[in-house]
Amino acid sequence: MDYNSYFTDALARLHSERRYRVFADLERIAGRFPHALWHSPNGPKNIVIWCSNDYLGMGQHPKVIGAMVDTAARMGTGAGGTRNIAGNNHPLVDLERELADLHHKEAALVFTSGYVSNQTGIATMAKLMPNCLILSDALNHNSMIEGVRQSTCEKQIFRHNDMAHLEQLLAAVDRSRPKLIVFESLYSMDGDVAPVHRICDLADRYGAMTYIDEVHAVGMYGPRGGGISERDDASARIDVIEGTLAKAFGCLGGYIAGSRALIDAVRSYAPGFIFTTALPPAVCAAATAAIRHLKTSQWERERHQDRAARTKAVLASAALPVMTSPTHIVPVFVGDPERCKEASDLLLSEHGIYIQPINYPTVPKGAERLRITPSPYHDDGLIDALAEALVDVWQRLGLPFKERALAAE
Repeated sequence: MDYNSYFTDALARLHSERRYRVFADLERIAGRFPHALWHSPNGPKNIVIWCSNDYLGMGQHPKVIGAMVDTAARMGTGAGGTRNIAGNNHPLVDLERELADLHHKEAALVFTSGYVSNQTGIATMAKLMPNCLILSDALNHNSMIEGVRQSTCEKQIFRHNDMAHLEQLLAAVDRSRPKLIVFESLYSMDGDVAPVHRICDLADRYGAMTYIDEVHAVGMYGPRGGGISERDDASARIDVIEGTLAKAFGCLGGYIAGSRALIDAVRSYAPGFIFTTALPPAVCAAATAAIRHLKTSQWERERHQDRAARTKAVLASAALPVMTSPTHIVPVFVGDPERCKEASDLLLSEHGIYIQPINYPTVPKGAERLRITPSPYHDDGLIDALAEALVDVWQRLGLPFKERALAAE
């Protein structure tokens, strides 16, 4: 039997659907972000990164690098195993305390990634509540979907940010039944924001728990970087706040924050926590340094919002099909997977601009786009060069400009 044929056939399907993904070989250089080196087939080439989730450039911040280097030199590189075997390395204890304080919660628990914190956190919480019903926003991230699926609990999907539909579903359920509403604060492909207080109002009215994914908002919104829930003064109303250390904080890992009992229960029951090696001390120290800095520094957040606003304005003035977004996400609509990939390739090879194409299943078929994420370090010259490059690519590929693209959105 030719077992390899199963895999080659699967790859062929991706190619035929124009969904096969190619990753550029990039070398980020601390102190030069968003500039980087692309190791192209023809050798190294200087490029500008326009789609990093290191939203604030904290991955190159001297305080963060310094904390990582110093801790690695003092404590070594690894964590020594799972916490059940190796215990808690002290920088990890400090990190969890810092995260609990960030979100004004009693406790926090760190996982190896934001994906794992959603996947195992949601599943474990729901399993611990007999006959739990999970109500999940239709546009929730795959990690949340997997957490819901692995819980084996009954689920109901409410239309994206549709409070009337969510209330209709809640009203049909016995108030005494455990219910968990899971949603994101900021949806990273469209850049829209959840009506956090309205969801909390419904949770209060119908006796439900709330679980918010803040991965694309922590560090960037709120007076201390606590996310949309902090910005909207809703942190105290949310039962569980989930976030990542790998985006605005520039490091690695994910976490949940909530009551001491809930966090301890997840710590004690979650397989994705129990059987996984802990984050290394140096990574924990670096993440703590980033959180502490962003709790007090406003420059990064203010500059970031300024750069995002200017990028949107410049691209819109060039009649490029920028999709409306109230946040830092700048999606430019394409609507075709092959042409989206062609646009991305041309930007990289001809203009030295790196923007990954966003295709199905990340977004629905027909909603393909380029997802641009300005940082505090994208200056006016880089923004103007981006607009000129996009106009050139749009013209060369015959892609529709704004007047014709709006209907497609």
